[in-house]
Amino acid sequence: MAAYVLLAAAIVFEVIGTTALKLSDGFSRLWPSVAVVLGYGAAFGTLGYVLKLGVPMGVAYATWAAAGVALIALVGVVFFQEQVTATMMVGLLLVIGGVVLLELGGAH
Repeated sequence: MAAYVLLAAAIVFEVIGTTALKLSDGFSRLWPSVAVVLGYGAAFGTLGYVLKLGVPMGVAYATWAAAGVALIALVGVVFFQEQVTATMMVGLLLVIGGVVLLELGGAH
């Protein structure tokens, strides 16, 4: 259970890093650029520890990546007024469905 709490933390760190990347304006703004490095560093460090705790690599990475994609899409819509189409929503659902299938497959 602790590994999955840490995986959730790794996802949050990745979302922070990616959001800061948008705010950094091509690394031309200091503090958002610092947040990119810290966010991604914390994300990868935490993800590495999750793997050390025994979560299968495919499951951990797929969950981390898919949740990150979905949350970043949400951040884009809510905070940056980015548009989401029906096709994009289907794509997100397919990514999330793939992670669910990986989780189910790993349980056997």
